[in-house]
Amino acid sequence: MNLNKAAREAGAIYLSLAIFGPFALIYVPNKLVVRGDAAATANNVVSHEMLFRIAIVADLISVVLFIFAGMALYRLLHSVNRLWALLMLGLVLVSAAVGFLNVLNYVAALNLFTGADFLSAIDKAQRDALGMLFMRLKSQGNFINEMFWGVWLLPFGLLVYRSGFLPRVLGIWLIFNCAAYVVLSMIALLFPVAYGTAFLVAQPFLFGELAIILWLLIKGARMRPGSSIPTAVGTPLGEAV
Repeated sequence: MNLNKAAREAGAIYLSLAIFGPFALIYVPNKLVVRGDAAATANNVVSHEMLFRIAIVADLISVVLFIFAGMALYRLLHSVNRLWALLMLGLVLVSAAVGFLNVLNYVAALNLFTGADFLSAIDKAQRDALGMLFMRLKSQGNFINEMFWGVWLLPFGLLVYRSGFLPRVLGIWLIFNCAAYVVLSMIALLFPVAYGTAFLVAQPFLFGELAIILWLLIKGARMRPGSSIPTAVGTPLGEAV
């Protein structure tokens, strides 16, 4: 396998995920959702229905790209430790499953806001309130999925650290990135009022993924002088770190 080519391919797929994800997760909700006002949110979604539908599609595409990125990183790193690489890919697939199911909340909200024929028995105010509930559930689903956005970075970071062809500091950064996402998920569920502040504090750690993306794209993968790719395929997670 050409390590440098595999690294750049993984970086390119990873970068495309970083392009689609923020559009659906950040831009569209910030533009359409009016906190605490179901009627205004409903009017925004109906007025910008195509934008909302594009957000749904972008969300689905980002989940698919996440799977592809996980597979590309597995291909790049499985020779370092197959067990860790399988764990990394398995956690990516779990996160993707949560993400796919979570998109249904947007679909439900859209049906309620647009007042499909079979919903005519429910008055508009009730439909708007139910639609807002599904929008909230989508947001809460993202907070839950932050746990998996984090935990897959632990085996990823360990693989990078041990690889011999990627900087160890990036592996350490990814492990901190993992911890930041897990803590943010817990704060969102236990102390939601503190989430905004916690997110700002966590920013330096959350740039670990961006750092590895840029390294893979720009620098690729090169063996350090005197090093070789580890072949501890059956090494338990707690050993040989």
